[in-house]
Amino acid sequence: MMFARVLTLGVALVSGTVTSQLPEFAQQYRQRMGGAIDALEEVKADFVADATATHRSASAALTHMAQSADEFVQLRGMSVERSLDRLEALKEQQLAMETAAVFERVWIFMKEPDTKLSKATWEDFEPAVPVTIEGGVLAGLGFAAGLFLLRMVGITGRVRRRRKRLQRQQADAR
Repeated sequence: MMFARVLTLGVALVSGTVTSQLPEFAQQYRQRMGGAIDALEEVKADFVADATATHRSASAALTHMAQSADEFVQLRGMSVERSLDRLEALKEQQLAMETAAVFERVWIFMKEPDTKLSKATWEDFEPAVPVTIEGGVLAGLGFAAGLFLLRMVGITGRVRRRRKRLQRQQADAR
């Protein structure tokens, strides 16, 4: 029975620590998103400039690339199209996150994360709450101190209730 309580508490602490990091992860994801959008905007601007230099619109240039006999040009056109689609998806997600309430941002991130961005964010992720050994020890000490204080409050309350009950019993005995 005691082992089950300890295990339950341990799982709760670990899961609480992990889920407490979601807002920070989403924040770091949003920061990276801004950088990715800037980079993709640059790719788009260069592509539009190249298309304009050859008297084409961006969509006409993509069509031209898709119809090219050169496989490299076809593949490059497909990669530019994927980049432009990703840019639009990231801009939509960024707008949704900017206008969302605090807890909604995490949901928006979890609903449709950009896989490249999520992976890069995870590789550089820095937790907002220290989950180092020192942080864990201090969190454990704080947890123990809190339990001790709660126990002291509980004991004080029981002592007061006991005194009142004894006083009532003495008064009733008279």
